[in-house]
Parts: sequence; structure tokens; C-alpha cells
Amino acid sequence: MAPPLIQLKDIKLTFGGTPLLSGVELSVSSSERVCLIGRNGSGKSTLLKIAAGLVEPDSGSRFVQPGATVRYLPQEPDFAGFATTLAYVEAGLAPGDDHYQARYVLEQLGLHGDEDPAQVSGGEARRAALARVLAPSPDILLLDEPTNHLDLTTIEWLEGELGSRRSALVIISHDRRFLSNLSRSTAWLDRGQIRQIDRGFSAFEAWRDEVLAEEERDQHKLDRKIVNEEHWLRYGVSGRRKRNVKRLGNLYALREQRRDYRGAAGNANLAAAEADKSGKLIIEAKNISRSYGDRKIVDDFSIRVQRGDRIGIVGPNGVGKTTLIEMLTGANPPDSGTIRFGANIEMATLDQHRESLDPKSTLAEALTGGRSDHVMVGGKPKHVVSYMKDFLFGQEQMRTPLEVLSGGERGRLMLARALAKPSNLLVLDEPTNDLDLETLDVLEEMLGDYEGTVILISHDRDFLDRVVTSVIAPEGDGRWIEYAGGYTDMLAQRGADLKREAAKASTAEGNKATKGTPLQGTARRRLNFNEKHALETLPKTIAKLQAEIAKQQRHLDDPNLYKKDRKKFDQASDALTKAQKELQEAEDKWLELEVLREEIEQA
Repeated sequence: MAPPLIQLKDIKLTFGGTPLLSGVELSVSSSERVCLIGRNGSGKSTLLKIAAGLVEPDSGSRFVQPGATVRYLPQEPDFAGFATTLAYVEAGLAPGDDHYQARYVLEQLGLHGDEDPAQVSGGEARRAALARVLAPSPDILLLDEPTNHLDLTTIEWLEGELGSRRSALVIISHDRRFLSNLSRSTAWLDRGQIRQIDRGFSAFEAWRDEVLAEEERDQHKLDRKIVNEEHWLRYGVSGRRKRNVKRLGNLYALREQRRDYRGAAGNANLAAAEADKSGKLIIEAKNISRSYGDRKIVDDFSIRVQRGDRIGIVGPNGVGKTTLIEMLTGANPPDSGTIRFGANIEMATLDQHRESLDPKSTLAEALTGGRSDHVMVGGKPKHVVSYMKDFLFGQEQMRTPLEVLSGGERGRLMLARALAKPSNLLVLDEPTNDLDLETLDVLEEMLGDYEGTVILISHDRDFLDRVVTSVIAPEGDGRWIEYAGGYTDMLAQRGADLKREAAKASTAEGNKATKGTPLQGTARRRLNFNEKHALETLPKTIAKLQAEIAKQQRHLDDPNLYKKDRKKFDQASDALTKAQKELQEAEDKWLELEVLREEIEQA
């Protein structure tokens, strides 16, 4: 077995009461790909920070192989002190690293490098942070939620990029498809300890269920044993005192073992408050269009949504998904075309912008509106503590300020607020953001049992495949097409993955164009940084290869070389063949790029 690049031994850490980490062991070898799984609040991010050397545990040891390079991707990158995204990325390079890589990776992720970090969106900030850890090509990549705020196009690019690298990976993510495609080993952080299997995430859920079932059987046996010992204590104490004292001590030990047992955390109890049944027709849109300036967001789109439909809307950030969903739900009328709504529609919405919550307000105030200790769920009052427990919040969190909640806790809070309102139409914008795997499972079950209609935006491919009955995808120039089935079915019908549009994205509020070069597949083609660099450097490379060919040819022109020095003859022949091949490839590449440059300039 290869020696570990990084190893954590007997890591212990406690914040206040119950230990967060108690004797954690984690070892990662060269090229190993580990997914780190656990409930929200279980300590995954803290453990990754310990592995990165950013947090000091109470006890335990951290070993990193001498000379190994480690790069850590935080959930919230710190851009303080950097004037541009390029400066931020270059600061992550080590001495001797190629500075061209910083700009190249930025461009691959859709950024120019001159963006002001203080003004970038959440998606742009995540792409800049990714570029910073990818540019040095480190030995170990520690990635905390790398797909957060990324659209499907970028997620799929990142998946391919990480899959082609030799770096060891430790990944925390709630994107099940991403984990299944990349991981080869699974580390499950549960109740302060790690269990690990040499199988990827696709095997995790079945393995987890087996472990928990075995644990439940063991606890049942322990309970039966305690009952039997207590029965003996009450009715069977007699005879040999020494033996009885020992048996009584064993009973106390069994009771202590039972008290110390930390059961598995419960699952969320998600249920949407359903209103009276709507009519069969929910929404009928005919030839609707919307433009911002010269850019078409939606062009001549028609759809008929019926009761019980589950429709997913996908596409790159900035393509107009939120604009489309606002038009379909009447929040933002189209420039042209008509929208007709069915009878008796009661709509509940989940907004992806959690910043609308007052960070100083408490959890209870956010759920009740600050009016009382009760939440109106489906038109009926329910005590806020009882409702909080349905969404995995403890009673002690009732007065907790929202600003200290984790991303996953804020996600559950937004779901709790949205699902309390009676509805027969659920409109969900990025409902899976920051939710742990168990809560995702429960959300899927809830949507499956929901008798109304669901329209949602999501970048989670696995979630889309499990939930929706059709997918609306952009085809460029404002055209949108509805495909039957989930995300995978949509790809099969289109015959290609999603591509970014070339036009600049605009928000509905301010028509603010986002910076950044689209990923591959743009309509308005231009040379990227790598191609420009190749055009500049290939002539020098060609000249060097021609000089090498001439040099080796002079050696071979000696008619006696073969007899005098067979080894030198073979070396010259091999070097000549290699140089001629490289020259042919370099000339072909230069010609291809030169033709492309001329076409772009003439377009």
C-alpha cells in the first residue's frame, strides 16, 4: 500500500458540550479520491480545516508527507487585499509554478481575471476560488462544497477536470452525481467518528443503512440484557456475595454503556401544507417573450402545465431561468404573448436568496413572523418548537440568531417557511442548496407524495432525475424547449450536454451584465488565452525544431557514421524522427489557429 500523503490520527475536538470529533482517523494516499460524508453540523468542514492545517484540534496528530503540496477550497473564500481575481489566484501559486496556468484556469471557468473581487457574484467567487486551488496542480486537493453556486455547465466541466488530474481528492459535497462520478473511497463522519470503505459514494447509502441496522440490533440486544440483569437483581440475589457484587458491577457498566450511546440523528419530517385541489389546468403560456436590450431571454415560448406535473428548469447561470419562472407564475409579465392560469391556484415559493432573512432575528421569529409562539401550518396553529423539530432544529435553537446558522440550517429554515403555507403549486428556486443527503432524501419523498404541481430550478442532476417529469432547457437565442423525463433523459434527447450562451447575462432588476468568458460552446467565438499563447510561441517552437532537424541531419550525412558509432547513429535517427513528427504537429496546430484567427477577425 502506498504511503499516505496526509494522515490524521486520533483527532479530538470539542466545542462546549458533546465532542464534535472524538478519535477521528483519516488517511489519504497518492491519487486517492475520498468523499467525506456526514450530516450538517457533524464536523466535516472542521475536519477538512484540520487536514489543511487551519484549525488546531484539542489532541491528535496531523502528518503531511514532506514535499507534498496541499490546497484547500473553503466554502467562503476571503478576497481581502486582492484588487483582481487574477491577483487572488496567482497568490495561490508556489515558487516555480507556471503563472500562465492562473489565467488559463480562470478563463476555462469563465472569468477574465480583471474582475473586482468585491463586486463578483456568488458563482464568480466560487469559480475564482476553484481557479486558485486548481492552477498549482497540487498533490492533495481538499474541496469543501466545490459545486456550490455553480451552474450545470461548470459543474460538468469541473467534474471532467478533476477526473483527469492525478491529485488526491477529499471532497465534501451534497451533489450525489458529482460524488458518484469522482469518488473511489467513502469516509462517513458520524457522531464524532469516521467509518471508511474502499468504495465510492454510489455504494454509501446501502452501506450506511446496513451499519445503522446492525447498530440498532446491537442496542436491542443490550436493552434485553439490561432487563434480564435487572430482573436477576430484584429476584435472584442470594448465595455467593462476591459473585453477586461482580454481577451488580456488570449491570452498572451495561447501564453506563447505554447512557453513553449516541443514537443516529433523526430525519427531517418535511410535509407541505396542501390547499384544496386546483383545476386540471395550472398554467398555459402561449408565445411568450422577454428581452433586455438586444438580448433575448425568452423567445416565443409556449407550454401547458397540468395538475400533478413536476417541471425542472435547467441552464447556465444568467441564461434566464429565474426570469422564465417569474413569467410563468405571474410575478413578471412577458413583453409579448399570453399567460392563462387555472382555477383555485394557491402558490408557495422558495426563493434562493436567503439574504432576505434578517440575520439578527431569531429562528422562532423567522418562522412565526415575531407574532407568537405558534406557526400557521396549513391554516392551523402549531407550536414553533414542535415545527422546528420537524426540520431537525433543537428546542435550544429557538432563540438562536439566524447569522450563526450554517448554510444547511438556513436551507431547512427556508423550506420550513415555504412549506407552512397551504399550496397546490410549489415553486422552488434551488431547493437543494446546502441540504445534507438525508434531508435531500426526505425532500424527494415529500415532493413525490405532494398532490399538487411543482416547478423548480436546480443544478442537482441526481435530484432532477429523481423528482421531475419534464425538463425545460435553453437552446440559445432565447429559445427554450421542454423535454420529457429527467435531466439524463433530456441529455439523451438533445444528444449533447448543456452549453453556455455567448450573450452576456442580465438580471431582471438592473440589466447588469456579468463579466466572464463563457465555457466552451459559445456562439460568438474568440481565441482563448491558451490559443493566443500558442499562436505567439509556436513560431519559436517551429524554429527550434527546424534547427534540431538540421543538426541531426548533419550527423546522418556522414556516410561512415553507422560503422564508426552505431549508438550515435541510432540516437541521431531517433531524434530526427521525433523532431520531424513534432514539427509536423506544431505546423498543423499553428496553421489551424491562424485560420481560426482570420475567420474571427473577418466575422
